[in-house]
Amino acid sequence: MRSIVRNQAAAEDVQRLRAQLERVQGRRMDAPVLPADPALAGLLPGRGLRPGSAYSLGPSLTLLSALLAPPSQAGSWCGVVGMPEFGAEAAERVGVDLDKLVLIPEPGTRWLAVTSAVAEVLPVVAVRPPSRARDADISRLAARLRERGAVLLVQGTWPQTEAMIDVSDPVWSGVGDGYGYLAARELTVTVSSRRTPVPRRARVQLPASSGQVAAASTPVPRSAPMPLPIRAAG
Repeated sequence: MRSIVRNQAAAEDVQRLRAQLERVQGRRMDAPVLPADPALAGLLPGRGLRPGSAYSLGPSLTLLSALLAPPSQAGSWCGVVGMPEFGAEAAERVGVDLDKLVLIPEPGTRWLAVTSAVAEVLPVVAVRPPSRARDADISRLAARLRERGAVLLVQGTWPQTEAMIDVSDPVWSGVGDGYGYLAARELTVTVSSRRTPVPRRARVQLPASSGQVAAASTPVPRSAPMPLPIRAAG
């Protein structure tokens, strides 16, 4: 009987601590996530994109499209801010639903205000910061994301991110001895998160011969680099 009481007290302590963490973070720790491709889901904390969170991405537009594709296919509107070279046709080949995509290629100097406004109405927003943002402005945007339950995908470093996602070691296939067509690209995806002490890595085809994402059978190269530390955009 004593052990049961002790266990109950411990469970109540855990629940109180969890409630405190949720109040600080502004979101439920077990809240549903936006979907991710199966080839990437196992690398992400919670196996998807967590509403109210920001993610820092490497410069690959194909990686960005691969992250936008499942939410858009599930009915979530996505916005892309400050990326004039983002190609709608290429994104569609990776699986992005163009009927759920909004492009704002040239937001100008008020890119952060534009991003914040878009996050008011769209559940997924991607942005490439052209300049360093003030800490106070970043904090206000983070509060807006938590309030609206939106996901922010930042091409570049960004403070207090849920995870940093990047690609490395690309290898193309499909070309023989001086002839043929590029058919697929295999690379290493690395996800570094505060929730996991060791970065997660996997080889994926991005794009696969189908144009979308697929798991690769080859192991991660030993030379796969560690991700850069997460810091303010500059």
